[in-house]
Amino acid sequence: MIDVFKQQLISHGFNTDETEQLCQSAKWIELPTRHILLHQGEVAQEIYFLLEGICHSAYLTEKGKEFSKEFYWENDWLIGFEGLIKQQPSSYLLESLTPCSLVSLPIETLRNWREKKHGIYLKLLETQLMHKENKERFMLLYSPEERYALFCEHFPNLHERLNDYQVAAYLGITSISLSRIKKRMQN
Repeated sequence: MIDVFKQQLISHGFNTDETEQLCQSAKWIELPTRHILLHQGEVAQEIYFLLEGICHSAYLTEKGKEFSKEFYWENDWLIGFEGLIKQQPSSYLLESLTPCSLVSLPIETLRNWREKKHGIYLKLLETQLMHKENKERFMLLYSPEERYALFCEHFPNLHERLNDYQVAAYLGITSISLSRIKKRMQN
């Protein structure tokens, strides 16, 4: 698995020395389904690179509601930039939804990239910014039915690996609404 991580680092622009240095501080971990990587309100000590499986981040309210922030799957970085930049506890929960293989790196690695303005840090920020803009556009410009159709079109493999409750939470609707949308689309 570390070899896959090395290949990903090289494809992201790390040179051989940087790749070897990162792999020395990397830990390969296997997680079961529903393992919490980071509790809401906890300060992150690690960043992760997801090799296999699906993870999820969600905001939990005091009233017991859960709002899906994001899904992560193979070859995604799991990084809380707000917590890093403001050096504060995470405003969301991070957990595995399936059995997962990840590489864990100390949060200090990301802080060093930030301080040195390393190219990978800038690339990660740019990727995150584009993703956030796309999701904002997705949530604001499309009806729930259009969002579901786009989700199915753009993430067919992910759609097959999540349950309806999880898909609905990502779309910002209830599972009952998703069920109605699916029935309308079948007719």
